[in-house]
Amino acid sequence: MHLDHVSFAVGADGLAGTTAELGRLLGASFIDGGAHPRFGTRNMILPLKNRQYLEVVEVLDHPASDKAAFGKAVRERSDAGGGWMAWCVSVDDMEEVERRIGRHAVPGNRRRPDGFNLQWRQIGTSSMRADPQLPYVTAWDIDPSEHPSQMADSEIELTALDIAGSPQRLSDWLGEPAVDALEQIDVNWTAPHGLPGIMAATFRTPNGDVRI
Repeated sequence: MHLDHVSFAVGADGLAGTTAELGRLLGASFIDGGAHPRFGTRNMILPLKNRQYLEVVEVLDHPASDKAAFGKAVRERSDAGGGWMAWCVSVDDMEEVERRIGRHAVPGNRRRPDGFNLQWRQIGTSSMRADPQLPYVTAWDIDPSEHPSQMADSEIELTALDIAGSPQRLSDWLGEPAVDALEQIDVNWTAPHGLPGIMAATFRTPNGDVRI
């Protein structure tokens, strides 16, 4: 398992305003990622080092957003003011994760503005929605060169996460490899005072560390 990306839901400023503010803080520009037709959402991408990326996501006025767990999660987080929503780990063997969780992964896709259709399978969004300290899991069905982290060169690195939750809860649900996926990240686990999940993320940039 590898920490693939972190997701930030837009607030009242919408996708353009949220990415402009995050881009100002990080000293970088986000790239239009396109829409997720199965989830009723769209995103913008900031590639990071270590084959990771930051996704800013917005719910669309689309029937899929009322049915898909991911679309519902984005809407709920945005309605609450926006902010950190989820983290995602990628795997090569989705069957092992399906056996552990006890259900099948669902297909996902996103057509980029250049026309390329990104495809993957994902699982765990319903669990993430109910307990945001838990990641959802993705298996990419694309050439590694098309991974969102490769959309542009990056000098920004995700170095730390503050997560309200418990590594034991994570291990019990998805196994020790999920905890291991965070080893290169400095994780500060804190007791939830309200909803669990990502409370803050720290990025190393050419202009110094930035905590969001």
